[in-house]
Amino acid sequence: MLFMIIERFADNDMVPAYQRLRDKGRSFPEGLAYVDSWIEPNFARCFQLMRCDDLRLLQEWALRLRGLGVSLEIVPVATVDEVLARALVKPLVAIEWPNDLEPAVPAKPAEGAEAIRAH
Repeated sequence: MLFMIIERFADNDMVPAYQRLRDKGRSFPEGLAYVDSWIEPNFARCFQLMRCDDLRLLQEWALRLRGLGVSLEIVPVATVDEVLARALVKPLVAIEWPNDLEPAVPAKPAEGAEAIRAH
């Protein structure tokens, strides 16, 4: 399963967490895989995509981060392809539009033609 981990750094200070990363590595338990991550330019949050089959591994990792000024939000996520495969009965089919379709915008009425008002 995929999980989006949203890390929030106390006072936007990610230095303690990144010093730990530099000194001791990511400290992931066996079976928890890092996929990718992104960080906000103001250093308030980091978004990490992780993969594992056992949520207890994420809990174990979260406990290892205690004392670093990091709070975690763990959100189960799925790829668009996974969601579509479960949600759609029939696969998506490309729509082919004929070239001779009338324009979506109606043409201007002829000069002198009376306007029709709907009430």
